[in-house]
Amino acid sequence: MDKENLSQSSEISIEKQGLISQRLSKDGIPNESLDCDHLGIEILSVKPSDLYEAVSILKNYGFNYLQCQGGYDEGAGKNLVSFYHFISVDDFNKIEKVKEVRLKVFLKRNSDLSVPSLYKIFKGSDWQERETYDMYGINFADHPNPKRLLMPEDWRGWPLRKDYIQPDFYELQDAY
Repeated sequence: MDKENLSQSSEISIEKQGLISQRLSKDGIPNESLDCDHLGIEILSVKPSDLYEAVSILKNYGFNYLQCQGGYDEGAGKNLVSFYHFISVDDFNKIEKVKEVRLKVFLKRNSDLSVPSLYKIFKGSDWQERETYDMYGINFADHPNPKRLLMPEDWRGWPLRKDYIQPDFYELQDAY
């Protein structure tokens, strides 16, 4: 590819990026713009190793409230996803007209299912991360209390994964 086509290609890819994605890229945080959701909120994908730094920078941009953290399973044999929804609750926002952004971290099911805990940045992530761990088995490194929240401590498996096999009810009844 010659220089002219390469520069046109990079201009097109920058144009496809949303405002927040462009800002993060300029600040040295690798990310992928996943377009916008049905409400027009920009969705970004970051690698687990870049999550903590990306969220720190988003907080500096004015996204000072973690409204929601959760997980979902894309399907048997596919990725597990940890998602985050950040909003700005102040009138002061360093990126004009943008009040919300969503981040997603895609994790290969058969690899390391670990992402950094955001507890040091947002204390409200405590129980949300514990619930995601409890239901999907996504580990949050440096979480202060990485214990199950909804299921008994001795529960085997991750009940909201699409490949989860539910234990026979009668076997459970005999256990107690």
